[in-house]
Amino acid sequence: MSSKRFAFKAMVAAAVAAASLGVVGQAHAAVTIIINNLNAPGVGFNDTTPAVPVGGNTGTTVGEQRLIAFTYAANIWGNTLTSTQPVVINAQFTPLSCTAASGVLGSAGATSVFRDWGTGTLPKPATWYSYALANKMSGVYLGTANAAQINANFNSDLGNPTGGTGGAGCLTTSSWYYGLDSNEPANGIDFVAVLQHEMAHGLGFQTFTSGTTGAFLSGFPAIWDWYLFSVSAGDVWQNLTAAQRIASAISVNGLVWNGPAVTAAAPSVLASSPVVVVSGTAAGAAAGTYAAGEATFGPLPTLAGVSGTVMPVSEQTTGAGQGCETFNAANTLAVNNRIALISRGVCGFAVKVKNAQNAGAIGVIISDNVTAGISGLGGTDPTVTIPAVRVTLATGNAIRAQLTSRSRSRSGLVANITRDPTQLAGAGSLGRVLMYAPNPFQSGSSVSHFDVSASPNLLMEPSINPDLTQLVAPPRDLTLPLFTDIGW
Repeated sequence: MSSKRFAFKAMVAAAVAAASLGVVGQAHAAVTIIINNLNAPGVGFNDTTPAVPVGGNTGTTVGEQRLIAFTYAANIWGNTLTSTQPVVINAQFTPLSCTAASGVLGSAGATSVFRDWGTGTLPKPATWYSYALANKMSGVYLGTANAAQINANFNSDLGNPTGGTGGAGCLTTSSWYYGLDSNEPANGIDFVAVLQHEMAHGLGFQTFTSGTTGAFLSGFPAIWDWYLFSVSAGDVWQNLTAAQRIASAISVNGLVWNGPAVTAAAPSVLASSPVVVVSGTAAGAAAGTYAAGEATFGPLPTLAGVSGTVMPVSEQTTGAGQGCETFNAANTLAVNNRIALISRGVCGFAVKVKNAQNAGAIGVIISDNVTAGISGLGGTDPTVTIPAVRVTLATGNAIRAQLTSRSRSRSGLVANITRDPTQLAGAGSLGRVLMYAPNPFQSGSSVSHFDVSASPNLLMEPSINPDLTQLVAPPRDLTLPLFTDIGW
Protein backbone atom coordinates (compact mmCIF):
# COMPACT_ATOMS: atom_id res chain seq x y z
CA MET A 1 0.00 0.00 0.00
CA SER A 2 1.22 3.49 -0.76
CA SER A 3 1.13 5.54 2.42
CA LYS A 4 1.62 9.24 2.98
CA ARG A 5 2.09 10.34 6.54
CA PHE A 6 2.37 13.51 8.50
CA ALA A 7 5.20 13.69 10.98
CA PHE A 8 6.44 16.26 13.41
CA LYS A 9 9.42 16.89 15.60
CA ALA A 10 9.14 18.37 19.06
CA MET A 11 11.93 20.89 18.76
CA VAL A 12 12.89 22.64 21.97
CA ALA A 13 16.20 24.16 20.89
CA ALA A 14 16.63 27.80 19.91
CA ALA A 15 15.24 29.00 16.58
CA VAL A 16 17.34 29.90 13.54
CA ALA A 17 19.09 33.23 14.00
CA ALA A 18 16.92 36.19 13.06
CA ALA A 19 19.51 37.47 10.60
CA SER A 20 18.74 34.57 8.28
CA LEU A 21 15.03 35.28 8.11
CA GLY A 22 12.90 37.12 5.59
CA VAL A 23 9.30 38.04 6.37
CA VAL A 24 7.25 37.01 3.35
CA GLY A 25 3.71 36.65 4.61
CA GLN A 26 1.45 37.83 7.39
CA ALA A 27 -2.04 36.66 8.29
CA HIS A 28 -4.10 39.27 10.15
CA ALA A 29 -6.84 37.93 12.41
CA ALA A 30 -7.64 37.20 16.07
CA VAL A 31 -4.08 35.86 16.09
CA THR A 32 -1.52 37.52 13.84
CA ILE A 33 0.61 34.84 12.17
CA ILE A 34 3.92 35.85 10.59
CA ILE A 35 5.55 33.49 8.09
CA ASN A 36 9.34 33.65 7.77
CA ASN A 37 10.66 32.11 4.55
CA LEU A 38 13.99 30.34 5.14
CA ASN A 39 14.44 29.11 1.57
CA ALA A 40 17.23 30.39 -0.63
CA PRO A 41 16.40 32.24 -3.88
CA GLY A 42 14.93 30.04 -6.59
CA VAL A 43 13.92 27.09 -4.40
CA GLY A 44 11.07 26.09 -2.10
CA PHE A 45 8.88 29.07 -1.32
CA ASN A 46 10.97 31.05 -3.84
CA ASP A 47 10.64 28.55 -6.70
CA THR A 48 10.19 30.54 -9.92
CA THR A 49 8.87 27.61 -11.99
CA PRO A 50 5.77 28.87 -13.87
CA ALA A 51 2.45 27.54 -12.55
CA VAL A 52 -1.15 27.76 -13.70
CA PRO A 53 -3.60 29.18 -11.11
CA VAL A 54 -5.59 26.36 -9.53
CA GLY A 55 -8.45 25.97 -7.05
CA GLY A 56 -8.64 29.66 -6.12
CA ASN A 57 -4.88 30.04 -5.82
CA THR A 58 -3.93 32.89 -8.17
CA GLY A 59 -0.14 32.41 -8.00
CA THR A 60 1.69 32.14 -11.30
CA THR A 61 4.85 30.46 -9.98
CA VAL A 62 5.24 27.40 -7.77
CA GLY A 63 6.80 29.47 -4.99
CA GLU A 64 4.07 32.09 -5.13
CA GLN A 65 1.35 29.42 -4.96
CA ARG A 66 3.06 27.86 -1.94
CA LEU A 67 3.13 31.19 -0.10
CA ILE A 68 -0.49 31.97 -0.97
CA ALA A 69 -1.56 28.57 0.33
CA PHE A 70 0.49 29.12 3.50
CA THR A 71 -1.12 32.49 4.18
CA TYR A 72 -4.56 30.99 3.49
CA ALA A 73 -3.98 28.15 5.99
CA ALA A 74 -2.52 30.59 8.54
CA ASN A 75 -5.65 32.72 8.27
CA ILE A 76 -7.79 29.69 9.13
CA TRP A 77 -5.92 29.26 12.41
CA GLY A 78 -5.66 33.00 12.92
CA ASN A 79 -9.43 33.37 12.67
CA THR A 80 -10.00 30.39 14.97
CA LEU A 81 -7.72 31.13 17.93
CA THR A 82 -7.17 34.25 20.03
CA SER A 83 -3.96 35.78 21.38
CA THR A 84 -2.57 39.27 21.87
CA GLN A 85 0.86 37.97 20.81
CA PRO A 86 1.84 37.22 17.21
CA VAL A 87 2.74 33.69 16.15
CA VAL A 88 5.98 33.58 14.16
CA ILE A 89 6.67 30.54 11.96
CA ASN A 90 10.02 29.69 10.36
CA ALA A 91 9.21 27.63 7.27
CA GLN A 92 11.04 26.03 4.38
CA PHE A 93 10.86 23.34 1.76
CA THR A 94 13.61 20.76 2.25
CA PRO A 95 14.11 17.04 1.52
CA LEU A 96 12.45 14.86 4.16
CA SER A 97 12.51 11.10 4.75
CA CYS A 98 10.86 9.47 1.76
CA THR A 99 10.70 6.40 -0.49
CA ALA A 100 8.86 5.75 -3.74
CA ALA A 101 5.88 4.38 -1.79
CA SER A 102 5.81 6.32 1.48
CA GLY A 103 7.22 9.44 3.02
CA VAL A 104 7.01 12.36 5.39
CA LEU A 105 5.07 15.28 3.95
CA GLY A 106 5.94 17.78 6.64
CA SER A 107 7.38 18.12 10.12
CA ALA A 108 6.81 20.87 12.64
CA GLY A 109 6.96 21.64 16.31
CA ALA A 110 7.43 24.30 18.94
CA THR A 111 10.88 25.87 19.00
CA SER A 112 10.76 26.29 22.80
CA VAL A 113 8.61 25.43 25.80
CA PHE A 114 7.85 27.50 28.89
CA ARG A 115 6.52 26.98 32.42
CA ASP A 116 5.84 29.05 35.52
CA TRP A 117 5.90 32.47 33.85
CA GLY A 118 5.20 35.46 36.05
CA THR A 119 2.37 37.21 34.20
CA GLY A 120 -1.08 36.48 32.84
CA THR A 121 -2.79 33.10 33.24
CA LEU A 122 -1.03 30.04 34.67
CA PRO A 123 -3.57 27.19 34.85
CA LYS A 124 -1.07 24.40 35.62
CA PRO A 125 2.12 25.19 37.57
CA ALA A 126 5.35 23.27 36.93
CA THR A 127 4.01 22.25 33.49
CA TRP A 128 5.46 22.78 30.03
CA TYR A 129 3.49 24.70 27.39
CA SER A 130 4.40 25.22 23.74
CA TYR A 131 5.88 28.64 22.95
CA ALA A 132 2.83 30.10 21.17
CA LEU A 133 0.40 28.89 23.84
CA ALA A 134 2.61 30.18 26.66
CA ASN A 135 2.73 33.59 24.95
CA LYS A 136 -1.07 33.61 24.67
CA MET A 137 -1.55 32.72 28.33
CA SER A 138 1.10 35.05 29.72
CA GLY A 139 -0.03 37.99 27.59
CA VAL A 140 3.59 38.84 26.77
CA TYR A 141 6.20 37.65 24.29
CA LEU A 142 8.32 35.25 26.35
CA GLY A 143 11.97 34.67 25.52
CA THR A 144 13.62 36.71 22.77
CA ALA A 145 11.35 39.28 21.17
CA ASN A 146 9.96 38.14 17.81
CA ALA A 147 11.74 34.78 17.99
CA ALA A 148 9.97 32.08 15.99
CA GLN A 149 7.69 29.87 18.06
CA ILE A 150 7.30 27.23 15.35
CA ASN A 151 9.73 25.54 12.96
CA ALA A 152 8.07 23.90 9.95
CA ASN A 153 9.54 21.87 7.09
CA PHE A 154 7.83 20.55 3.98
CA ASN A 155 9.05 17.85 1.62
CA SER A 156 10.69 19.34 -1.46
CA ASP A 157 11.24 15.87 -2.97
CA LEU A 158 7.57 14.93 -3.30
CA GLY A 159 6.99 13.34 -6.71
CA ASN A 160 10.70 13.40 -7.59
CA PRO A 161 11.67 10.09 -9.29
CA THR A 162 15.30 10.52 -8.22
CA GLY A 163 14.68 12.05 -4.79
CA GLY A 164 14.05 10.44 -1.44
CA THR A 165 16.13 7.91 0.45
CA GLY A 166 19.01 6.70 -1.70
CA GLY A 167 17.69 8.60 -4.72
CA ALA A 168 15.17 5.85 -5.47
CA GLY A 169 12.23 8.26 -5.69
CA CYS A 170 9.87 10.06 -3.32
CA LEU A 171 6.14 9.25 -3.51
CA THR A 172 6.66 9.12 -7.24
CA THR A 173 2.97 8.91 -8.17
CA SER A 174 2.03 11.93 -6.03
CA SER A 175 2.35 15.70 -6.31
CA TRP A 176 1.52 18.77 -4.21
CA TYR A 177 -1.86 20.39 -4.81
CA TYR A 178 -1.79 24.13 -4.05
CA GLY A 179 -5.48 24.86 -4.59
CA LEU A 180 -7.45 26.45 -1.74
CA ASP A 181 -10.63 24.45 -2.32
CA SER A 182 -9.85 20.97 -0.84
CA ASN A 183 -10.48 19.56 -4.30
CA GLU A 184 -7.19 17.79 -4.91
CA PRO A 185 -7.07 15.31 -7.82
CA ALA A 186 -6.26 11.63 -7.43
CA ASN A 187 -2.69 11.30 -6.09
CA GLY A 188 -2.65 15.01 -5.30
CA ILE A 189 -1.55 16.00 -1.78
CA ASP A 190 -3.55 18.92 -0.39
CA PHE A 191 -0.88 21.40 0.74
CA VAL A 192 -3.39 23.46 2.75
CA ALA A 193 -4.34 20.38 4.81
CA VAL A 194 -0.66 19.61 5.46
CA LEU A 195 -0.07 23.23 6.48
CA GLN A 196 -3.03 23.20 8.87
CA HIS A 197 -1.81 19.96 10.43
CA GLU A 198 1.78 21.08 10.90
CA MET A 199 0.83 24.49 12.26
CA ALA A 200 -1.41 22.73 14.78
CA HIS A 201 1.58 20.76 16.07
CA GLY A 202 3.56 23.94 16.51
CA LEU A 203 0.62 25.64 18.25
CA GLY A 204 0.60 22.92 20.88
CA PHE A 205 -0.81 19.68 19.48
CA GLN A 206 2.07 17.64 20.92
CA THR A 207 3.53 16.35 24.13
CA PHE A 208 7.10 16.99 25.25
CA THR A 209 7.27 13.84 27.33
CA SER A 210 9.23 10.96 25.78
CA GLY A 211 7.07 8.06 24.68
CA THR A 212 10.08 5.75 24.48
CA THR A 213 11.59 6.44 27.92
CA GLY A 214 8.51 7.80 29.68
CA ALA A 215 10.63 10.67 31.01
CA PHE A 216 9.25 14.16 31.50
CA LEU A 217 11.22 16.95 29.81
CA SER A 218 13.70 18.18 32.44
CA GLY A 219 11.56 16.52 35.07
CA PHE A 220 8.33 18.43 34.38
CA PRO A 221 5.16 17.19 32.64
CA ALA A 222 3.67 18.80 29.54
CA ILE A 223 0.12 20.13 29.54
CA TRP A 224 -0.76 17.07 27.42
CA ASP A 225 0.19 14.80 30.30
CA TRP A 226 -2.76 16.16 32.32
CA TYR A 227 -5.14 14.78 29.65
CA LEU A 228 -3.44 11.66 28.20
CA PHE A 229 -5.24 8.86 30.03
CA SER A 230 -4.00 5.28 30.29
CA VAL A 231 -7.01 2.94 30.33
CA SER A 232 -5.05 0.07 31.91
CA ALA A 233 -3.45 2.23 34.61
CA GLY A 234 -6.64 4.22 35.21
CA ASP A 235 -4.96 7.62 35.42
CA VAL A 236 -3.46 10.46 33.41
CA TRP A 237 0.21 10.50 32.40
CA GLN A 238 1.01 13.27 34.85
CA ASN A 239 0.37 10.81 37.70
CA LEU A 240 1.96 7.69 36.17
CA THR A 241 5.44 6.25 36.44
CA ALA A 242 7.80 6.37 33.46
CA ALA A 243 7.26 2.63 32.93
CA GLN A 244 3.48 3.10 32.87
CA ARG A 245 3.79 5.90 30.31
CA ILE A 246 5.97 3.69 28.09
CA ALA A 247 3.36 0.92 28.21
CA SER A 248 0.55 3.40 27.55
CA ALA A 249 2.31 4.80 24.46
CA ILE A 250 2.19 1.35 22.80
CA SER A 251 -1.18 0.21 24.13
CA VAL A 252 -2.86 0.41 20.67
CA ASN A 253 -6.41 1.16 21.89
CA GLY A 254 -5.57 1.91 25.51
CA LEU A 255 -4.63 5.59 25.33
CA VAL A 256 -7.42 8.17 25.33
CA TRP A 257 -7.80 11.94 25.68
CA ASN A 258 -9.47 12.82 28.97
CA GLY A 259 -10.17 16.49 28.21
CA PRO A 260 -13.79 17.58 28.75
CA ALA A 261 -14.08 19.66 25.56
CA VAL A 262 -13.01 16.80 23.27
CA THR A 263 -15.17 14.23 25.06
CA ALA A 264 -18.22 16.49 24.91
CA ALA A 265 -17.72 17.20 21.19
CA ALA A 266 -16.98 13.62 20.12
CA PRO A 267 -20.62 12.49 19.61
CA SER A 268 -21.26 15.42 17.25
CA VAL A 269 -18.17 14.62 15.16
CA LEU A 270 -17.55 10.88 15.18
CA ALA A 271 -19.79 8.37 13.43
CA SER A 272 -20.89 5.01 14.79
CA SER A 273 -18.06 2.50 14.62
CA PRO A 274 -17.90 0.21 11.56
CA VAL A 275 -17.96 -3.47 12.48
CA VAL A 276 -18.05 -6.89 10.87
CA VAL A 277 -20.60 -9.28 12.38
CA VAL A 278 -19.70 -12.92 11.66
CA SER A 279 -22.35 -15.65 11.81
CA GLY A 280 -23.56 -18.71 9.87
CA THR A 281 -23.35 -22.48 10.15
CA ALA A 282 -19.59 -22.50 9.54
CA ALA A 283 -18.72 -19.50 11.73
CA GLY A 284 -17.72 -21.66 14.68
CA ALA A 285 -15.18 -19.95 16.94
CA ALA A 286 -15.11 -16.92 14.60
CA ALA A 287 -18.72 -15.97 15.35
CA GLY A 288 -18.96 -12.51 16.85
CA THR A 289 -18.63 -8.79 16.23
CA TYR A 290 -15.29 -7.33 15.16
CA ALA A 291 -14.16 -3.72 14.98
CA ALA A 292 -13.25 -2.51 11.50
CA GLY A 293 -11.78 0.50 9.72
CA GLU A 294 -13.59 2.05 6.79
CA ALA A 295 -12.32 3.10 3.38
CA THR A 296 -11.80 6.59 2.02
CA PHE A 297 -13.37 5.37 -1.24
CA GLY A 298 -16.70 3.75 -2.06
CA PRO A 299 -19.86 3.83 0.09
CA LEU A 300 -19.48 3.87 3.87
CA PRO A 301 -20.93 1.05 5.98
CA THR A 302 -24.51 1.70 7.07
CA LEU A 303 -26.59 0.58 10.05
CA ALA A 304 -28.58 -1.66 7.68
CA GLY A 305 -25.34 -3.18 6.50
CA VAL A 306 -24.38 -5.41 3.60
CA SER A 307 -24.59 -9.10 4.38
CA GLY A 308 -23.32 -12.09 2.42
CA THR A 309 -21.35 -15.30 2.38
CA VAL A 310 -17.63 -14.75 2.87
CA MET A 311 -15.17 -16.29 0.41
CA PRO A 312 -11.37 -15.86 0.46
CA VAL A 313 -9.44 -14.60 -2.55
CA SER A 314 -6.37 -16.58 -3.61
CA GLU A 315 -3.18 -15.09 -4.99
CA GLN A 316 -3.06 -15.80 -8.72
CA THR A 317 0.57 -15.02 -9.60
CA THR A 318 3.18 -15.71 -6.95
CA GLY A 319 4.24 -12.43 -5.36
CA ALA A 320 1.57 -10.38 -7.12
CA GLY A 321 -0.56 -10.05 -3.98
CA GLN A 322 -4.10 -11.19 -3.26
CA GLY A 323 -6.63 -9.22 -5.31
CA CYS A 324 -4.00 -7.21 -7.21
CA GLU A 325 -4.80 -8.73 -10.61
CA THR A 326 -8.00 -9.04 -12.61
CA PHE A 327 -9.74 -12.01 -11.00
CA ASN A 328 -9.39 -15.35 -12.77
CA ALA A 329 -12.28 -17.77 -13.17
CA ALA A 330 -11.75 -19.43 -9.78
CA ASN A 331 -11.66 -16.19 -7.80
CA THR A 332 -14.60 -14.80 -9.77
CA LEU A 333 -16.66 -17.91 -9.02
CA ALA A 334 -15.78 -17.59 -5.36
CA VAL A 335 -16.69 -13.92 -4.81
CA ASN A 336 -19.53 -13.33 -7.26
CA ASN A 337 -22.50 -12.01 -5.24
CA ARG A 338 -20.51 -12.62 -2.04
CA ILE A 339 -18.18 -10.76 0.32
CA ALA A 340 -14.53 -11.15 -0.61
CA LEU A 341 -11.87 -11.68 2.06
CA ILE A 342 -8.50 -10.35 0.86
CA SER A 343 -5.19 -9.96 2.65
CA ARG A 344 -3.44 -6.60 2.62
CA GLY A 345 -0.22 -6.27 0.65
CA VAL A 346 1.63 -5.42 -2.60
CA CYS A 347 -0.94 -3.16 -4.29
CA GLY A 348 -3.28 -0.41 -3.11
CA PHE A 349 -6.52 -1.06 -1.26
CA ALA A 350 -8.65 0.60 -3.94
CA VAL A 351 -7.13 -1.69 -6.58
CA LYS A 352 -8.07 -4.81 -4.61
CA VAL A 353 -11.63 -3.61 -3.98
CA LYS A 354 -12.19 -2.56 -7.60
CA ASN A 355 -10.98 -5.95 -8.87
CA ALA A 356 -13.34 -7.70 -6.46
CA GLN A 357 -16.20 -5.43 -7.54
CA ASN A 358 -15.51 -6.22 -11.20
CA ALA A 359 -15.74 -9.91 -10.32
CA GLY A 360 -19.19 -9.40 -8.80
CA ALA A 361 -18.40 -9.05 -5.08
CA ILE A 362 -20.96 -7.14 -2.99
CA GLY A 363 -18.45 -6.13 -0.32
CA VAL A 364 -14.81 -6.58 0.67
CA ILE A 365 -13.07 -7.34 3.95
CA ILE A 366 -9.34 -6.66 3.85
CA SER A 367 -7.38 -8.24 6.67
CA ASP A 368 -4.14 -6.75 7.89
CA ASN A 369 -0.87 -8.60 7.25
CA VAL A 370 0.86 -7.33 10.42
CA THR A 371 -0.20 -7.09 14.04
CA ALA A 372 -1.65 -3.61 14.53
CA GLY A 373 -4.69 -1.76 15.76
CA ILE A 374 -7.73 -0.81 13.72
CA SER A 375 -6.94 1.39 10.74
CA GLY A 376 -8.80 2.47 7.63
CA LEU A 377 -8.29 1.86 3.93
CA GLY A 378 -6.62 4.74 2.14
CA GLY A 379 -6.91 5.43 -1.55
CA THR A 380 -9.15 7.04 -4.15
CA ASP A 381 -11.38 5.53 -6.82
CA PRO A 382 -14.72 7.18 -7.60
CA THR A 383 -15.87 4.10 -9.53
CA VAL A 384 -15.93 1.85 -6.45
CA THR A 385 -19.58 1.27 -5.47
CA ILE A 386 -19.32 -1.51 -2.85
CA PRO A 387 -18.40 -1.10 0.84
CA ALA A 388 -14.96 -2.17 2.04
CA VAL A 389 -13.53 -2.40 5.54
CA ARG A 390 -10.24 -3.36 7.14
CA VAL A 391 -9.90 -5.79 10.05
CA THR A 392 -6.92 -6.80 12.15
CA LEU A 393 -4.62 -9.71 11.36
CA ALA A 394 -6.12 -11.65 14.28
CA THR A 395 -9.66 -11.15 12.99
CA GLY A 396 -8.66 -12.15 9.48
CA ASN A 397 -6.93 -15.28 10.76
CA ALA A 398 -9.97 -16.23 12.87
CA ILE A 399 -12.26 -15.98 9.82
CA ARG A 400 -9.85 -17.86 7.54
CA ALA A 401 -9.54 -20.68 10.05
CA GLN A 402 -13.27 -21.36 9.59
CA LEU A 403 -13.02 -21.33 5.79
CA THR A 404 -10.66 -24.27 5.35
CA SER A 405 -13.46 -26.74 4.55
CA ARG A 406 -15.43 -24.56 2.14
CA SER A 407 -16.40 -25.48 -1.41
CA ARG A 408 -15.31 -23.44 -4.42
CA SER A 409 -18.43 -21.27 -4.26
CA ARG A 410 -19.85 -21.41 -0.74
CA SER A 411 -18.56 -21.42 2.80
CA GLY A 412 -21.42 -21.30 5.31
CA LEU A 413 -19.78 -18.28 6.98
CA VAL A 414 -21.72 -15.03 6.73
CA ALA A 415 -20.52 -11.50 7.42
CA ASN A 416 -22.49 -8.29 7.80
CA ILE A 417 -20.50 -5.11 7.12
CA THR A 418 -22.39 -2.64 9.30
CA ARG A 419 -22.09 -0.16 12.18
CA ASP A 420 -22.40 -0.45 15.95
CA PRO A 421 -24.76 2.37 17.07
CA THR A 422 -23.47 2.10 20.65
CA GLN A 423 -19.82 2.79 19.83
CA LEU A 424 -18.12 5.87 18.31
CA ALA A 425 -15.46 5.25 15.67
CA GLY A 426 -12.22 6.48 17.19
CA ALA A 427 -13.36 6.50 20.81
CA GLY A 428 -13.07 4.11 23.75
CA SER A 429 -15.94 2.41 25.53
CA LEU A 430 -16.57 5.47 27.73
CA GLY A 431 -16.69 7.86 24.77
CA ARG A 432 -13.19 9.29 25.27
CA VAL A 433 -11.32 9.84 22.00
CA LEU A 434 -8.46 7.47 21.23
CA MET A 435 -4.94 8.77 20.73
CA TYR A 436 -2.47 7.10 18.36
CA ALA A 437 -0.56 4.44 20.32
CA PRO A 438 0.69 1.75 17.92
CA ASN A 439 3.04 -1.04 18.91
CA PRO A 440 5.91 -0.59 18.22
CA PHE A 441 6.26 3.09 19.03
CA GLN A 442 6.47 5.37 15.98
CA SER A 443 8.71 8.36 16.57
CA GLY A 444 7.12 11.55 15.28
CA SER A 445 3.66 9.98 15.13
CA SER A 446 2.80 8.15 18.34
CA VAL A 447 0.87 9.88 21.15
CA SER A 448 0.74 13.34 19.54
CA HIS A 449 -2.02 12.46 17.07
CA PHE A 450 -5.60 11.25 17.16
CA ASP A 451 -5.97 7.55 16.41
CA VAL A 452 -6.46 6.36 12.83
CA SER A 453 -9.70 4.56 13.75
CA ALA A 454 -11.61 7.86 13.85
CA SER A 455 -14.45 8.26 11.37
CA PRO A 456 -14.71 10.62 9.68
CA ASN A 457 -10.98 11.07 9.41
CA LEU A 458 -9.62 13.88 11.57
CA LEU A 459 -7.06 16.54 10.63
CA MET A 460 -4.70 15.47 13.40
CA GLU A 461 -4.34 11.80 12.52
CA PRO A 462 -0.78 10.75 11.57
CA SER A 463 -1.69 10.02 7.92
CA ILE A 464 -3.27 12.30 5.37
CA ASN A 465 -6.66 11.31 3.99
CA PRO A 466 -8.45 12.61 0.90
CA ASP A 467 -11.70 13.32 2.75
CA LEU A 468 -10.20 16.03 4.97
CA THR A 469 -11.81 19.46 4.87
CA GLN A 470 -10.46 22.81 6.04
CA LEU A 471 -12.71 22.74 9.11
CA VAL A 472 -10.97 22.31 12.46
CA ALA A 473 -14.01 22.45 14.78
CA PRO A 474 -17.20 20.42 15.36
CA PRO A 475 -19.24 19.11 13.70
CA ARG A 476 -16.37 18.10 11.39
CA ASP A 477 -13.22 18.00 13.51
CA LEU A 478 -11.90 17.77 17.07
CA THR A 479 -8.71 19.82 16.85
CA LEU A 480 -10.22 23.00 18.26
CA PRO A 481 -11.82 21.22 21.25
CA LEU A 482 -8.44 19.75 22.12
CA PHE A 483 -6.89 23.22 21.92
CA THR A 484 -9.67 24.39 24.24
CA ASP A 485 -8.74 21.68 26.73
CA ILE A 486 -5.08 22.71 26.85
CA GLY A 487 -5.80 26.43 27.18
CA TRP A 488 -6.19 28.09 23.79
